[in-house]
Amino acid sequence: MAGRPSNAHFLQQLQRYYSFYTGGFVAFVVMVGILEMLGVSIKILGYIFLFATILLYAGIGFMAKTADVSEYYVAGRRVPALFNGMATGADWMSAASFIGMAGTLYLTGYDGLAFVMGWTGGYCLVALFLAPYLRKFGQFTIPDFLGARYGGNIPRLIGVFATILCSFTYVIAQIYGVGIITSRFTGLEFTIGVFVGLAGILVCSFLGGMKAVTWTQVAQYIILIVAYMIPVVWLSVKHTGNPVPQISAYTSALPKVSALEKEFNDPETAKGRAEESVRQIFRERAAAARDRLQGLDAGGSEFLVSEKAKLAEELKTLKGTVPINYRAIEAAEKALRQFPADIATARTAWSADEAIKARAGPVKPHAEAFAAKDEVGRDIARKNFLALVFCLMVGTAALPHILMRFYTTPSVEQARRSVFWSLFFIFLLYVTAPALAILVKFEVYSNLVGTSFAQLPAWVSNWAAVDKTLMNITDINKDGLVQLAEVVIGGDLVVLATPEIAGLPYVISGLVAAGGLAAALSTADGLLLTIANALSHDVYYKIIDPNAPTTRRLVVSKSLLLLVAVVAAYVTSLKPGDILFLVSAAFSLAASAFFPALVLGIFWKRANQLGAILGMVAGLGICMYYMIQTYPFFGINAAKWWGINPISAGIFGVPTGFIGVVIGSLISPAPSREIQALVDYVRYPNLKGDTA
Repeated sequence: MAGRPSNAHFLQQLQRYYSFYTGGFVAFVVMVGILEMLGVSIKILGYIFLFATILLYAGIGFMAKTADVSEYYVAGRRVPALFNGMATGADWMSAASFIGMAGTLYLTGYDGLAFVMGWTGGYCLVALFLAPYLRKFGQFTIPDFLGARYGGNIPRLIGVFATILCSFTYVIAQIYGVGIITSRFTGLEFTIGVFVGLAGILVCSFLGGMKAVTWTQVAQYIILIVAYMIPVVWLSVKHTGNPVPQISAYTSALPKVSALEKEFNDPETAKGRAEESVRQIFRERAAAARDRLQGLDAGGSEFLVSEKAKLAEELKTLKGTVPINYRAIEAAEKALRQFPADIATARTAWSADEAIKARAGPVKPHAEAFAAKDEVGRDIARKNFLALVFCLMVGTAALPHILMRFYTTPSVEQARRSVFWSLFFIFLLYVTAPALAILVKFEVYSNLVGTSFAQLPAWVSNWAAVDKTLMNITDINKDGLVQLAEVVIGGDLVVLATPEIAGLPYVISGLVAAGGLAAALSTADGLLLTIANALSHDVYYKIIDPNAPTTRRLVVSKSLLLLVAVVAAYVTSLKPGDILFLVSAAFSLAASAFFPALVLGIFWKRANQLGAILGMVAGLGICMYYMIQTYPFFGINAAKWWGINPISAGIFGVPTGFIGVVIGSLISPAPSREIQALVDYVRYPNLKGDTA
């Protein structure tokens, strides 16, 4: 990859390299499996998988090191469509896709298909409206296009700000996924795991920029797709005898899941009665928490003191009761120890207790669309489903780190083909994720629910040790058996725990962890490089020092890459939110900031600088305002507009952006002839000439 052979010879070289690489990786997995059979501890095997894959990526990054600006920013514009499709697939298969999507489908059932539809449909928009035209433009970054198309540095700087905002939000989710994987499979504490993963991210991109990231991502795609397919095929064979999970999950497993859900919700069955006993306890706890919150609002610290005194008196009474109820005494002592020390702590704890009322309801049918108590609830669910599909589609077509990939192909034709290959490689995973969710749900329903607490499978305690929010089972009704309402499984656990849930050898767990790590690292590489390039190319080189020599430009880019990576890792160590919300937020932000300005910039010659400024600022501003007002993390909890969830804030930002571009363009002079000529050049693939 270091020389400049012909395109055909270069493609043959790549095919040969990655064929050897795939064979070598399969041999490595077999070797680790043999070590497991020989009795090597799983902790050592976890370290082998972690460090071997990171060293592999580091080796590719080192071999792809470059001091050439074009190679560093756009991989020399010579990545063939097939391999750019694989790299784009890896760039796209983030921790949210690999780790979070099947988990979301597990938790939400039919409603989770919005992610599959939105993310897949977004690539159709990329192919139709953006990829070939941006490749024809032929620069380095998305803010580059905004600066050239609309003229001046203000649109460029707004583009830089939006790029950093949505990419930073997105990269936090990837590093969070890295932290979960490393902490589970090596025993490292989560924060340490985050920074170990950070080292893996940097070795892929620091020396060679986009060139190193591209060839590393191709390798990472091979690992992640193999890792994703093996356990779900194995689980499909185990439960249905069919090795094609995309078929067996729906024809065999889903009807069984639906039958079990009806049984859990039927109070006439033994399972239904056991589930109802747990739900009733949750309802009582939620009601008690609500009453306490009301008392706290009315009485403040005096109410807190009186409630603690009641607990102490209750404990005293229990100790004097004959016969002594040791279990009740232990519970009362625990409640007294954990009683909140101040008003703020009490409000947080009791609000969390009130929130358990969500677990007091019946099991949501997996196959039921827009499940709700009444028509109003179903209407709100339907609106949120469609809003999320819209935001994910438009956001996909506007994410800077994805659009940058189409700058790397040799031609406009290759850019179009690259979108096709990207869709194909992404489809392989996306068509499998819903099947995986169904098969894991059937495994939990049939083999975990009803198990004695004394005989819980090992994977439960293993994952509970990583994070109680990911895995927690508590005997609420004290019957010694597991009810579904007593099980808490985080969506981020489902894929990573699938091999253990299915009883597969640890080598498969390590393989899945390596796949998840590849997914998170590949996307994080692209995102961090996008942020660093926006700052170094669009701010430093284009605005601050246009005469900077190549060496200085690359030093600035690498320094910024290191700085952004460390800041992102620190923010991630604070666990600011769940993976799927952070990713979805990034899509709404990107859609609101970029999509109107990019599409109208390509297809409407009248769009001008003022329009772009108004559109981007207004669209992004409305999107951010709605998220801050309605997402619980910010503590404002304002009323939702038409019941739309904060992750779909782009439903308000995108129309606002289009309106802003149109109004701003119509109330100010038309663009110059040079810019209109640039639009013609970008729009028509066969038109010859140079970009502005």
